[in-house]
Amino acid sequence: MDSDVIIIGGGLVGMTLALALDAHGVTSAVVDAADLDATVTAAFDGRATAIASASAAMFHAIGLGRVLDDQSCAIHRIRVSDGITTRPLIFDALETDGAGGALGYMVENRHLRAALLTAGRAAAGIALHAPVTTASIVRAADGVTVTLADGTVLTAPLLIAADGRRSKVRDAAGIAVARWTYPQTAIVTMIAHAVPHDHTAFELFYPTGPFAILPMQDSDGGAPRSAIVWTVENDAAPGTLKLGPRALAAEIEARIGGLLGAVTVIAPAASYPLGYHHANSYTAERLVLIGDAAHGIHPIAGQGLNMGLRDVAALTEVLVDSVRLGLDLGAPAVTQRYSGWRRLDNSMVGSVTDGLNRLFALRGRAPAAARRFGLAAVERVPMLKRRFMAEARGETGDRPKLLTGTAL
Repeated sequence: MDSDVIIIGGGLVGMTLALALDAHGVTSAVVDAADLDATVTAAFDGRATAIASASAAMFHAIGLGRVLDDQSCAIHRIRVSDGITTRPLIFDALETDGAGGALGYMVENRHLRAALLTAGRAAAGIALHAPVTTASIVRAADGVTVTLADGTVLTAPLLIAADGRRSKVRDAAGIAVARWTYPQTAIVTMIAHAVPHDHTAFELFYPTGPFAILPMQDSDGGAPRSAIVWTVENDAAPGTLKLGPRALAAEIEARIGGLLGAVTVIAPAASYPLGYHHANSYTAERLVLIGDAAHGIHPIAGQGLNMGLRDVAALTEVLVDSVRLGLDLGAPAVTQRYSGWRRLDNSMVGSVTDGLNRLFALRGRAPAAARRFGLAAVERVPMLKRRFMAEARGETGDRPKLLTGTAL
């Protein structure tokens, strides 16, 4: 069975890539070992994700905008503070930035997964194979052959690894990874609260790690909701997870200082270990890495998935251009163009998020004074604030056309 590319991994990044390619006439075979119907439940993935405005523009350009229109909550402002008592740095897209528009959109992962799966099954140019494992992968000078456990044989000129941070495809290709773990765990849950969030995200920095409050659509009953990403030290995570809903709500209220009034926990808390990794190369013979297979960062700025979506936009443009020119999609010149486009940007974002996490973890009066001085300085300089908001939107650097909302 022939296609233009074979994508290993049908998650958020892999399926978005398949749909972006399909929107431009490039065919793909998508392989995933998971039962994809099970991945659209809250029990599988109860997290919510911030989709930057540039990533949202790509979703609209490839026909997936409805999930954001129907299921997301726009982020109009971000309040950043060192703890709860200091004066916040406020990024307000409606007041400060003349361009206007949301900084991003909060949406539950299950809604994204459901929309992608439905569209993927309906797309004529996508052959979806799931749940099924790969029996063998052969990357040769003349192409790629993937044999599935059910006996299906797939062929294409290029293999794309979108199989996550523990990528078996990457490891089998012998690509080394720089990685480290943080002494932190992210506790994720959802709250209802008395005071409306007014489309505001809060990022509170504590020595134990950042505490993010992210605006969500109101509940069906009209109650304001927000997602919580609470970074705790590793040894505190088990005890935090054992708290009942009332005790957990009390702990959350104590850390947010009444910002949202009375709080009720409305979803089970889940935990995720935090770490950093970056592949030493994004390419090998007839292979490219995208998303978590290539990189993973601290969630301090909510950029993890957006980095993967920027990979999608760049790789789609490279492959579509190559098809139109009649090039071999697995040729080094094609794969290196993608790598050169994305590697520096991903490295810089990873370094910034790592540095911010370490900076705000420093204890003592001097580091605290330096952090507050820095936040106050940015607050007083409109040009800096506009730059940071452009970064949050994903609207800086050499952007692929899809990130501007333009089809190729």
